[in-house]
Amino acid sequence: MRPDDWHLTEDVEDFLARAGDFLRSRPALHNTPLTDIGKLRARGAGAHGAEAAVFGRLESGGEVRAVFYRTPRGRLGLTPLSAEQAGRLAAHLAELGHSPSDVIADHDTATAFAEAWQQHAGAAPEPFWRTHLYRLGTLTPPQPRPEGQGRIAGGKDHEHVVRWCREFCVDVGEQPSIDLIDSGSWADSRFGDRHFTFWENPDGTPVSMAATTSMVGGMIRVDPVYTPAHLRGRGYAGAVTVEASRAALAAGATDVVLFTNPANPTSNALYQRIGYVHVADFAGYRFSYDAPEAG
Repeated sequence: MRPDDWHLTEDVEDFLARAGDFLRSRPALHNTPLTDIGKLRARGAGAHGAEAAVFGRLESGGEVRAVFYRTPRGRLGLTPLSAEQAGRLAAHLAELGHSPSDVIADHDTATAFAEAWQQHAGAAPEPFWRTHLYRLGTLTPPQPRPEGQGRIAGGKDHEHVVRWCREFCVDVGEQPSIDLIDSGSWADSRFGDRHFTFWENPDGTPVSMAATTSMVGGMIRVDPVYTPAHLRGRGYAGAVTVEASRAALAAGATDVVLFTNPANPTSNALYQRIGYVHVADFAGYRFSYDAPEAG
């Protein structure tokens, strides 16, 4: 395909009018673009930086085949592309003077783009994110079920939610979110618009937490799931994930998804036991634009 098959715009409404059906056609696989673009639309595409967000769609035969978006903070998100398509997109964006800070996509697409971006823009890629994507099949509550019950977190729980989200970010090394939380910019963090559920002991003490995104395109993502270290291994994470997943289904979601760390066999086994099925692997690469000095 030629580079000019990509149509770029800063108008999120026009972009969604033309590419929305494509994004909604595979809500599980497209869950991150759906939520990210929805957030940009709700808050204003240029709300968080000097640069406006940019949206692109790849058309062939009058149909949208793929999309990309670049957020004001520089993150580039892609739907699945072939290696050739990724290479041509990298060449096109380099010609236009774009300089994304990082890229996230399914593993093969992200890797192909990172390699092509290094070739065309001279930016060295560094992997920073590896994850499995799961989609809920038949929800199966864990047995035995731990004592206690689920509860929707409310306004009085805000400080508790913020503290646990920060602890989660420390565990997974998510420094940008830590910085936003510490600066008081909770609403701008990726957790600011989430809906939180606690699992509580019989005495009412929260022991685990799960969050969900708002529904878009029939999809809800469970993210994050967090249990403090000293309370792990007691079944709380499975119980609270079931509660959040059940609420998502009750809200009308057709696709309930979550991401897991491939290096954590315990959580991967847990989610499969309660009904989640592996869909794809995803990856992220940061780009370094530091040019070596002439010797």
